Amino acid sequence: MNIVPTPVTAALAGVFSAIFWPILWNKFGGSGAAGSIELIVGTLLIIALPAHAFVVGFGRSLSARAIDKPMIQRAGMWLLAAILTALLGGWLD
Repeated sequence: MNIVPTPVTAALAGVFSAIFWPILWNKFGGSGAAGSIELIVGTLLIIALPAHAFVVGFGRSLSARAIDKPMIQRAGMWLLAAILTALLGGWLD
């Protein structure tokens, strides 16, 4: 599967993670959780997989010395969208 990440897909992945991470944390996290397997698997599915697929992509890898400016921009869009979604959610509460 070849997913081509764009700033829009990165932003959507950030919104998705920001919406569903608090739900996951409320269900499986908290001070008494001590790293339950549900929280770990949920984190991989809610945060890591969307970020990798829609920010980094599954295409070819570049040399370790090369700076991938579009990937850095997509990562910034992912973080910005997640932060703005979290702020909006806090403002609406």
